[in-house]
Amino acid sequence: MKIANFISLIGLAVSLPSLAMAQSPTQDIIPRTAAFCPNGTVIIVDDIRQCRIDDTLDTLIADFEQAEIQGNPIAAGQEGDRAALRKLPDVSPEGAKNYQAITTEFIRRHSALSTRPMSGEKRLNYDLLGFVLKQRQRLMPFDQARIPFTNDSGFFNQMSYISRQTNFAIMDDYEAYAARLSQLPLNFAQHKANMRRGIKTNMTASAEIIPGIIEMVKKLGAGDAKDHSFFAPFKTYPDTISEEDQTRLTALGEAVMNSSVLPAYKDLERFLVSEYLPKARSTVGIGTTTEGREYYRALVRYFTTLDMSPDEVHELGLREVARIRAEMDTIIRELNFDGSFADFLNFLRTDPQFYATSEEQLLKEAAWLAKQIDGKMPEFFGTLPRLPYGVMAVPAEIAPNYTTGRYWGGNPEQHRAGNYVVNTYDLKQRPLYNLPALTAHEGVPGHHHQIALGQELKNVSRFRQSLYPNAFGEGWGLYAEKLAGEMGIYKTPYEKFGQLTYEMWRACRLVVDTGMHWKGWTREQAEACFFENSALAPHNIKTEVERYISWPGQALAYKIGELKIIELRERATQILGHKFDLRSFHDVILKDGGMPLDLLEVKIDRWIFEENSKP
Repeated sequence: MKIANFISLIGLAVSLPSLAMAQSPTQDIIPRTAAFCPNGTVIIVDDIRQCRIDDTLDTLIADFEQAEIQGNPIAAGQEGDRAALRKLPDVSPEGAKNYQAITTEFIRRHSALSTRPMSGEKRLNYDLLGFVLKQRQRLMPFDQARIPFTNDSGFFNQMSYISRQTNFAIMDDYEAYAARLSQLPLNFAQHKANMRRGIKTNMTASAEIIPGIIEMVKKLGAGDAKDHSFFAPFKTYPDTISEEDQTRLTALGEAVMNSSVLPAYKDLERFLVSEYLPKARSTVGIGTTTEGREYYRALVRYFTTLDMSPDEVHELGLREVARIRAEMDTIIRELNFDGSFADFLNFLRTDPQFYATSEEQLLKEAAWLAKQIDGKMPEFFGTLPRLPYGVMAVPAEIAPNYTTGRYWGGNPEQHRAGNYVVNTYDLKQRPLYNLPALTAHEGVPGHHHQIALGQELKNVSRFRQSLYPNAFGEGWGLYAEKLAGEMGIYKTPYEKFGQLTYEMWRACRLVVDTGMHWKGWTREQAEACFFENSALAPHNIKTEVERYISWPGQALAYKIGELKIIELRERATQILGHKFDLRSFHDVILKDGGMPLDLLEVKIDRWIFEENSKP
């Protein structure tokens, strides 16, 4: 899984779904307005109403991109907007209403261009912008701001990411960061208001995940200001800042921690304990109400980017579980293991040989695997990104409930590398036989390779550089795990079993996500799929199932996307025969950035035709 540019253009594809509807500016930024012109053409502006006589695709995309950056202070700050570095998103109902109005107007303008002749890159731009707008329109009726978090991420810990992705080089960087921290009480107040609306309208998070969130919030509100992770930037300064100014900035940071940050977290903890938890839904799934079932139908289409029903996804998952289980059984037989499948899983979960003895060892193993794969990349890809990536531990303050690993995107323009983030919390739950597959997924040939290539696209509309449809992005990440086998990365049968465990993990997701949110499954039924069919550690199973409880539909993207890429590769291989070149196939998959699976299939079919037509 990845976090790229913090907020995706189609809503967060990573771990902060609350911000998908939070794309308008904070209260002290002039609101965007729409100028309704006599000819029906609209341009989104700040405080000046303007009209365009002739609307074109280029002007539509330019206006869309301008609205995106104006409405998203986190992304705008990362792009160099100094004023935005002092802001947090406006998540008020007024902000959401404004966002929906702007989206609706962009949809109207996009539709009005449908009869214009387009081909090549313009047609792709048109189709991809249409996809983004349709995705947003699909979820607009469901007021997502009512549940502004998943089990491990949300508004309550977004500053953990922001603080580590912010550049600190001049005095204003520190002052702006302090100003952003001072916005936390207002930001939390808006989120609490949205959550109270969720309580009133029977759309809340499951009570199953709230204790873990309360624990994170409690930790983030405890202790001395100077020991807090958010205070860390005020402990290190460049030599260009004088000692006098360093002293002033340190005092500023301590003051904002004590006056804004710590009180905001203590207040949020009280709210969650006394007000929200008692009213949180008692079921794990959202499909117990009419609205919940309609919402889940929409989420299935949103995350798979295909017109699939929950029942179709569930049945596909059952077939994949059976297929992968058969491959696992083959490995166990080859190892001549004396015992049942359950005995083998217990052996993998408990034998010390499979576990690191220190956080440093786990990180070194991950880094060594990453470099081995780096050395194989030119054999499988013709185009490689220039942006490097590092390996780092998940920040301690969020690690207990955080996923096993994740990719945190870099920024070429801000001279910031990507990072493969490894969870080193509770080492006995982090088996080494899973690490090769995890590394391939989050680093290369997975998310870093894919996302960095997108960021480095030349002569394309800017919105495409960070476009991340979940089925495409996570499908590629899962395909990368399988590709690592062709690279020779899995050196032992146990590591191959680890790769199959990760594939089983994604197959079970199809079953348990639809099971909980559509078929009324309990948490215990969901966990059983993982315990009985994979070697995932118990802690991972617990946190992963909580993730699916809290983020309906997102877990479906991985297997659906991977299966489509495999299908397209098999089609190309069969039709092209000796003309098929794997490096070229991989390059063409990624060369235009992220896209929905139906457009990807059209693109690959066109490529197959062109390659087959060559002498």
